[in-house]
Amino acid sequence: MRSPADDAALRLAAFNHVRRLCEVHAHLTAAELSPGFQFGGERIPLVNRQRGIFKPRQMTYLLSIRTVYPRPGSRVWYDDQRQVHQQIFAGDETIDYAFMGQNPDAADNRWLREAMVEQIPVIYFLGVAPGRYQAVLPAFIVGWDQKQLKARIAFGDSDQPAAGLAESGAERRYALRIVKQRLHQVSFREAVLAAYDGRCAITGLPEPKLLDAAHIIADNDEEQGLPIVTNGIPLSKLHHAAFDAHLIGIDSNCQIHVSERLLEQNDGPMLLALKQLQGQIIRAPNRPQDRPDRDRLALRFEHFKTLAQ
Repeated sequence: MRSPADDAALRLAAFNHVRRLCEVHAHLTAAELSPGFQFGGERIPLVNRQRGIFKPRQMTYLLSIRTVYPRPGSRVWYDDQRQVHQQIFAGDETIDYAFMGQNPDAADNRWLREAMVEQIPVIYFLGVAPGRYQAVLPAFIVGWDQKQLKARIAFGDSDQPAAGLAESGAERRYALRIVKQRLHQVSFREAVLAAYDGRCAITGLPEPKLLDAAHIIADNDEEQGLPIVTNGIPLSKLHHAAFDAHLIGIDSNCQIHVSERLLEQNDGPMLLALKQLQGQIIRAPNRPQDRPDRDRLALRFEHFKTLAQ
């Protein structure tokens, strides 16, 4: 039986390992999670692929919880994206987490209760696409309801290596707001890239690490800047920067326009490649319903015409 100090040291090692993974990967998959990590000459698993609530045999308390993104039968997964994440976006200070099965006394559900009583920090692997997760840590179990068959989850300061449970409502609201922002960014990117087969809509570049999901209307516009596929275009990092700087624009017919500022310059092959985009049409997504929204493109293009000097 490990001592509390041993358990805490192992937990900190797990947190640090996951944080390092997140520095390298935009999201985590089985390829990153299945190997676990080494501690004291042993392999320590991070998750159980069959269950969402996980405690390694080497630990006294719960290590991780996981929300799996479902794979709808005939539907494309991101059609249900906002519904799946509704509880996150609707939450105030905490979110709900369903028990495993219908028996509150099952081992998995007792682990949730123990973590609540002892205020144990855990890792929350939040599904953002089928088989892809965003790691949120530290997370804390702050409620356990055997009648409703659910726990309540709150979040700590992700920038602090050993952050504790936030005591005030303001701190919890702030932590959840950060989770919402990151979820928005990651899930929006995954959905937009999936709609275009993981390729840049301008160049066809297929390398995910070099691609962004560019908003047509920025997400600070609460009415038009929604995290939906039709408000996004997958672009390479260079073309995303040019789009955001109004050096290139895309009209409502998906035709590319290059600013006069670029057209008048002559300085190397990279600039030439951007200038040659003038008049081209961006690549279409796989499904007609995923095409960029014409009204949003038109609104964005008006800004381009005003600012592209």
